[in-house]
Parts: sequence; C-alpha cells; structure tokens
Amino acid sequence: MEMSYVVQVLMALIGAIGFGWLFHVPVSKLVAIGLGGALDWIAYLVAFELTGGRVFAFFVAALATAAVAEVTARVLRTPVLTLMVPMMVPLVPGGDLYYTTLALVSGDTERFTHMGSLVLKEAGVISFGIILAGCAVQAVLHILAFVRQGKKAH
Repeated sequence: MEMSYVVQVLMALIGAIGFGWLFHVPVSKLVAIGLGGALDWIAYLVAFELTGGRVFAFFVAALATAAVAEVTARVLRTPVLTLMVPMMVPLVPGGDLYYTTLALVSGDTERFTHMGSLVLKEAGVISFGIILAGCAVQAVLHILAFVRQGKKAH
C-alpha cells in the first residue's frame, strides 16, 4: 500500500471525526464515525484502482458507507443520519465542484460543462448508493423478521 493511500485514509478518518464533532455527535460515537469515514475512502480507493472510474468508485464507496452506517446505527442505537452524514464527508466532490465553479467564472464553457456533468454524476451515484443501501438493509430486516415469525408459529 502506497504511503499516499495511508495518508488519504487517515485524513478521511480525521475529517469524518471532525465533522462528527462539528455536528455535536456524542463523543462515544466519534470512533465509529472515524472508522466509517476511513472505510469510506478505502472503498473508494479500491474501487478506483480496480475500475479506473471515479463515478463508479463513488457509488461503491457510498454504498459501503451507507450500509456500515445503517448497521452501526442499529448496534449503537442511534439515528442513522447521526453517523452517516459525517461518515460521507470524505466523498463530497468538493474539488470537482471548485473546478466547475472556476470554469464558470473564467468563462470556459467546455470545461464547465465537463466538470459540471462529472459533479452531477458523482452526486447522483452517491445519492443512489445511500438509497440502495438503506433499501437493502430494510429488506434484510423484514426478511429476518418474517423468518423469526415463521419459527415462532411452528
């Protein structure tokens, strides 16, 4: 593993904890948030290395992080958004948004169009990953509840 990857994952961990603290998340949950943020960026890096596609890497990372946040929230008995929002901070496409804005104010329409569409794709797949993970967790929970009820009936 390259040293730059270690630094990136460490910064994701610190960033997630920092936003958790900024949002007044209880201190007892900050470790889980930090680990979720680190996992978030690890998933992104692995998916990017395997596919070379940033948009797909954002999707994989959002899906993994949302699933971890859903499960961790149930274990810690806390609202999912309390964990998920700070965990997702490393995925915010801030750099791309900056370059989109820079192209807009510079009058570079071609670059603005390219970067703007990239930001929209990234935001879209992050949203889709969150929704898909939430639905998958709910489906699994309903299936488990159904199976438990079936065992009680017999």
